[in-house]
This record gives sequence, C-alpha cells and structure tokens, in this order.
Amino acid sequence: MSILRFLFFAFICYLGYRLIFDFIIPVYRTTRRVRKSFREMHERMNEHSGHYQNENAANQDQDKQGGVGEYIDFEEIKD
Repeated sequence: MSILRFLFFAFICYLGYRLIFDFIIPVYRTTRRVRKSFREMHERMNEHSGHYQNENAANQDQDKQGGVGEYIDFEEIKD
C-alpha cells in the first residue's frame, strides 16, 4: 500500500511541476512582456500627441499675432 501511495504522490508532484513550468511561468512571462509593450506604445503615443499639440498651439499663436486671414474654400466651376 505504501508503494501505491508513493507513486500517487510522485505523480501529483510531477503534474504540479508540469503545470508550474509548462503553463504558469510562460503565461506570466508573456503577460509581463505584453504589458511592457503596451506601456511603451502608450508612452510613444503620448509623446507624439504632446508634440502635435505643442506644434498646433505654436501655429495658433502665429495666426493670432499676424495671420494672413481666413481660409476660404472654393470650388472650381467648369464651363
């Protein structure tokens, strides 16, 4: 009876080992990698957005100081 009990516990330990090293650790590493890449992408988008907003604000300041005038949209008329 003790051999069967030993084999059962050995099998349970083997299944636990496989679960941890073949499933849990790879899922953890992949999740961490994906979060890191999303964080980097979000930071790049914020930098780009900030640059665009600064550029847009500078253009608006130039327009207020001595703008050429309003932009008038027109359509070409064919004869």
